[in-house]
Amino acid sequence: MIIRSTIGLLLALGSCAREQPSLVNTSHLRHLTERISFQGDSVDIIRIYADAPKYDWVGAGDEGIACVDDAARAAVFYLTHAKLMQDRSSLDRARELLKFVLRMETDEGLFYNFIREDRSINTTGSTSLPSFGWWAGRGIWSLGLGYRVFLTSDPAFADVLSEAVERAFPHLDTLLNNYGHERVASGMRIPEWLLYGSGADATSELVLGLIEYESARPQQRVRTYIEKLCEGMMIMQDGDIGTFPHGAHRSWESRWHAWGNSQTQALATAGKLLKNDRMIASAKREAEGWYGRLLILGNQRERDFADSANHKEYEQIAYDIRPMAVGLLRLGEATGEDRYARMAGLAASWFFGNNTPGKPMYDFLTGRGYDGIRSGSEVNTNSGAESTIEALLTVLEVEHSSAARQYLYCRKGTLRTTADALTRTITDKEGKVEGAIRIDLRQGQMQLIDREQAEAMEKDVTQ
Repeated sequence: MIIRSTIGLLLALGSCAREQPSLVNTSHLRHLTERISFQGDSVDIIRIYADAPKYDWVGAGDEGIACVDDAARAAVFYLTHAKLMQDRSSLDRARELLKFVLRMETDEGLFYNFIREDRSINTTGSTSLPSFGWWAGRGIWSLGLGYRVFLTSDPAFADVLSEAVERAFPHLDTLLNNYGHERVASGMRIPEWLLYGSGADATSELVLGLIEYESARPQQRVRTYIEKLCEGMMIMQDGDIGTFPHGAHRSWESRWHAWGNSQTQALATAGKLLKNDRMIASAKREAEGWYGRLLILGNQRERDFADSANHKEYEQIAYDIRPMAVGLLRLGEATGEDRYARMAGLAASWFFGNNTPGKPMYDFLTGRGYDGIRSGSEVNTNSGAESTIEALLTVLEVEHSSAARQYLYCRKGTLRTTADALTRTITDKEGKVEGAIRIDLRQGQMQLIDREQAEAMEKDVTQ
């Protein structure tokens, strides 16, 4: 199979692609789901951990047994599945999870995170305090998407979700009281109106929820929230395709980490909705310069851009991959360029063995997403909620894209670095060269290379 690149080059995929039924299997997620009585209602929770080999439920110690973080993630997955696949059962499952998220929001629009085995809310733990941070951002993502999806099928429930979203607006107003306030540290601009001050990572997931809400219920107030928060995220971006750190969006302060760094996903989606070319350009800058390097040179866990010695390759987790893969899909939709969808497929191939140990990190026969790659040879085969849900959401989104899904079984081939370019061949599972991805430093371009040219480059390397 030959696919035409938007930049005039060809990438032949051959047996990288497979024709098969859906790879989305919710069996393990349903195993992690428990129906409970909570605050006078029946709701669903997601048990946090499940350890190999039996995959029985495991709690999180003093934190609790279930949390908003995972319920919101699962709700986003089921809502997306219902929307893409017209699956009524997924809509029903999303509703039960959203009911739990609703009951974890305070009257003041803050969110608790954990509940204990006795069904009481953990009100004192540092990862559960009523606050407006990570779990609030994820909660609003699920509520905003829920509002959009339920608006036509159940307007009364959608109204409840709308009230919950808007209950948080005063906290956004408080954040944006600092709008325009910046400081400089290690030569980098740092805005002070994001979650946790400069938390562009957590803010990106909050913005995803606001985008969904604005899509279904347009209002200037929400549009302004999105615009100002996106501006803060764009300030946290440095370099370009040829200059370090190559367009990466920092997570907070001077640091970048892969997990939860959904800025490209948020900016591409917001840019398309608001017709804002700057947002889309910022997403492209990260996709071509930073994501391109990760796909060529290998994934990273985290690094400090102010300290070149402070970086880690492992542990790599599913929550690293979803922001990149789904972000690239959203960028492809915003630009009309399907090369980004193909990059998304390459990113998602991590789940199917295109990683350093060469091991699958998602098992479509059981629906388990494994908890991480600990080193170049060791996989953590436990299968908790976060890993499973992030894997399912990634696979669902990627296999829904005809351009992306053909890359799921590709492998990294030979790496070639010169002063002018970084190139990685792409092979099928048997090692046959099918194409290549290259960053041309002279032209400042990320390119996809056809099979014939990639084979020629491979011969040059081996001779």
